This record gives sequence, structure tokens and C-alpha cells, in this order.
Amino acid sequence: MGIRVDLFEGGKIALYSLRAHRLRTLLTTLGIGIGVCTLLAIIGIIQGLNVSFARQLAQLGSNSMYISKFPWVMRGDWWEYRNRHELSVHLVDSLREQVPQLSAVAPMTQQNVDVFANGEQLSSVALVGTTAEYPQVSGYDVAQGRFLTEGDNDNSTNVVVLGADVASGLYPSGSALGNGVRLNGRPFRVVGILHRRGKILGENQDLTAMVPIRTFLTTFGKKRGITIGAAVAEGEDMLRTVDGVEIALRRARGVPPEKSDDFSINRPEMLANTYAQLTGALYGVATGIGLITLLVGGIGIMNVMLVSVRERTREIGVRRALGARRRTIVTQFLLEAAAVSALGGALGTLVGLSLAKLVSLVTPLAAAVEPLTIFGGIGFAAAVGLVFGIWPAARAAQLDPVEALRAD
Repeated sequence: MGIRVDLFEGGKIALYSLRAHRLRTLLTTLGIGIGVCTLLAIIGIIQGLNVSFARQLAQLGSNSMYISKFPWVMRGDWWEYRNRHELSVHLVDSLREQVPQLSAVAPMTQQNVDVFANGEQLSSVALVGTTAEYPQVSGYDVAQGRFLTEGDNDNSTNVVVLGADVASGLYPSGSALGNGVRLNGRPFRVVGILHRRGKILGENQDLTAMVPIRTFLTTFGKKRGITIGAAVAEGEDMLRTVDGVEIALRRARGVPPEKSDDFSINRPEMLANTYAQLTGALYGVATGIGLITLLVGGIGIMNVMLVSVRERTREIGVRRALGARRRTIVTQFLLEAAAVSALGGALGTLVGLSLAKLVSLVTPLAAAVEPLTIFGGIGFAAAVGLVFGIWPAARAAQLDPVEALRAD
């Protein structure tokens, strides 16, 4: 009961003191506010990037892997990767036969081309040569028409499936489906249009076109690198399937047991791990900056509270003489320090998250505001006030009532 009374009465006195010294209260909150603002602005941006990155990785397929000459994240000698032999389309058949856990296997190769149709031209369109199983691996969906078929590939047919931006760019007021387009001057017929997908890792996935891989190699040249995408069947273990793929590829490429793999099996989670390491460093820097600023703000609160104790020495003496316990005095000054700090934390949280949102609106950087972040910012600021208010509160409680009453 006594503690509740101390909290209630101490809270009222603390609020009265803050109102009585508005300018000092405002200036005191700035230090804490700037620290919280800096910390939460960076955290808001990082959290937004995390959400955006996770969403983009999900589009690559959580159950997919991509076999290529180079790893997505290089941790060795570049020349070692450079000297590897290119993958061939024939490896697709080996994987289908030897790894039954795979639900889809699709070779793919790519180059940038100029696309012309309907009097419009688009440059640097990513042209992908692949097969019918590519949507199962990559997660693309067809919005209109159809995707490539095995028959298209077997017969090296000049058909193309266009990305959403390519289709709308060439035919802004109509549908590209069924019309002819030219890829680097070669004629193709549009058989499908893909659903809009947006960007993945900064690359526009809608500025693309897809043709049968045999048509691609015949038309644009056979000497080029091949990547093989593979999707793991539902219910199958990813790591065991990766081991099976590795064994099948080593056997098909004739890699001796004592030699390392001459290919790389890439999975989206590898990018996620690398990204987590990078953002972990950013979190560390942001935390360091915020803590330093909060430390400065906390010292400011301590200084102001010491001044407040000195100014109110006679008031403290009167209250002690009338029977106020030391616990009551400590509670009053701790609540005052926490209130000032929490006010700064609230303002800093509001400004920091607003800055993060503003950055997301005017730049490609994303931002996310999580409720836990808001309450955490205010709560942490209040905790800083409590910690730095302990010494002034203790000094106030230790004042001798008789000496305090003699103070001017």
C-alpha cells in the first residue's frame, strides 16, 4: 500500500516539477530524443530491408536450388571458379534419372537483347533460354496464354513468353499475345505473358523474355554458360536432396574422389545467411551510435536532476520534517528522471520512425515499423532515465532534514 502511495504522490510531484520548468524539461529531453531517434531510424530501415529481402528470397523458391559454375557468394580464389568447365544441358537428364526427390529440373541461360514490336523498342531485356519446367523452379506464373512446352523445345520453335513490363512496353494499349516481336532482329511469336513480379535483389524481373533453350542456343550461339535450376518435391528433405544432386553431378562430370566439386549448388538461404551477417554488423553500428548518444543524454539528465535537487533542498527538508520517508524522496526523483527520459524517448521514437518512413518514400530503401520497436524505444529511454537518476535521487534522500531546512 505504501509503495502505491509513494508512486502516486511522487508521480504528481514529478509532473508538477516538469510543468514548472518547461524549458529545462524540453532541453533535457533532446539528448535522449536524439539518441532514440538515431537508433530507431536505422533499426526501422533495417527491419524494412529484412522484410523486403525475405519476400524477395521467397520468390526465388524456398525449395529450389541453382547449380552453376560460380557460387553466389565467393569465399575462395576467383581463378579457381573461373577455370571450371561450363555446365551442359545434358546434365539435366542425369539429375532427373538419378535424383528422384526433384520435382522439376530446368536448364537456363541468359543474355540481354533489344526487343522490337509495334513500333516500340526496349533495350537490355533479359532473354532467358529455358524449358517447360522453369516456372516450377523459379515461381513464375503465366497471366495470359501459356508457357513454353517440351514440344517448343524439341522443335526449336521461335516462340517467346514476355515479362509484364516488356508486354506493356511494346503494346501499351493492347495485348502482345499472339503478335510477333523481334529479339535482336530475329522474329518470334508471343505465346504467353507473365504475371508481374517486381524486383528481386535490385533486378527487374518483369523486364524479361523467355524462349526454348534449344532455340536460344541455335539462334544466339551455343558457347555460353548454363545454370540448372532444380525444385525439391514436397515432403522431401532439402539437405539429403542436395547431397544426391552433388553425387549425381560429380558422377556425370567425372570428378575424381580426391578432387573438389567443379560446380556450385546455390540456395536462397545462402544469400539469407550472408545478408544476416551484413545486417548484423549494421545493427552493431546502429546500437553503438544510439548507446553513445543515449549515454550523453543520460549524463545530461543526471546533471539536471542534481541541479533540481540543489534547487529544491529546502522543499526536501520540509517534506522530511513532516514525516516523508527516504523511499518517498527517492521514488519522486526517480519518477521525475524516468518521465523526462520517457518523454524524450517518445519524441525520438516518433521522429526516428518518421524519418525511416520518409527515407522509404524517397529512396529505394524499405522501412518497417513494428509495435515492439515503438514500445521498446520508449521503455528503453525510461530505463536510461531511471539508471541515471539513481545518484541524484539517492543524494536527495540522504539530505539531513535540519541542514536542508537551513538552505536558502
